[in-house]
Amino acid sequence: MAPTPLDRTSPMPLWAQLEHELRSRLEAGEFEDGFPTDLQLTESYGVSRHTVREAVRHLNKTGVLRRERGRGTVVNRSEFEQSLGTLYSLFQSVESAGTEQTSEVLRLDIVRDSVAASHLSIDETSELVLLERLRLAGGAPLAVDRAWLPMPSAAPLLDVDWSHTALYAELAKAGAPVPNQGWERLTPIIPSAGDRKHLKLGKTDAAFFLERLGSRDGGPVEWRTTVIRGDRYRFVTDWSAGSRSELRPSAV
Repeated sequence: MAPTPLDRTSPMPLWAQLEHELRSRLEAGEFEDGFPTDLQLTESYGVSRHTVREAVRHLNKTGVLRRERGRGTVVNRSEFEQSLGTLYSLFQSVESAGTEQTSEVLRLDIVRDSVAASHLSIDETSELVLLERLRLAGGAPLAVDRAWLPMPSAAPLLDVDWSHTALYAELAKAGAPVPNQGWERLTPIIPSAGDRKHLKLGKTDAAFFLERLGSRDGGPVEWRTTVIRGDRYRFVTDWSAGSRSELRPSAV
């Protein structure tokens, strides 16, 4: 797609026009081989370097582009989208996008964890099954996923081959309760050194930290935390006129 000339008679600032133009080209699938340098953009659109930098700054701010040391500006293409407000499986989300989702077990053990037990509304000395996995999409790291489940119902999970399966599917096979409701909390974080190593992230790369309490007919059955690469995954939500959402105290 050839660059569209900017309208110098328009009341819209040149940087805003350039941002809109570049966004349109990105959405059309351009720049697969690399995003243009500031100098290339100034020459293509006949604008100042200040105008280019302002447009690129706004694209960086909204997450469309990102700056990488040694590479300059690169396109930040999230590969997977997940709708908020629905019960979903990360396994199914990835596989439905046509990509194989596999897992490497980092830890599968019987533990005691007071934080997880509190969320599950059981005594803090209760035994839990901890399933900690590195989730891969197309062979590349996507998330570090940790799930705590009450020992009596989750004991069969200790014998499962987790390389290519979903937790909820295995719970169903074992006759254990599968969540049908719950809540999630999504927070941007800089992951710990251990999680960065698993996910192959740099020291300043951000990720999503997802907390999930899964319940079955009102009774907690799963406490889960997941660290997800922000450059490979994004969350979306639908809204409509007439619906209303309000700020509320943090979930406990």
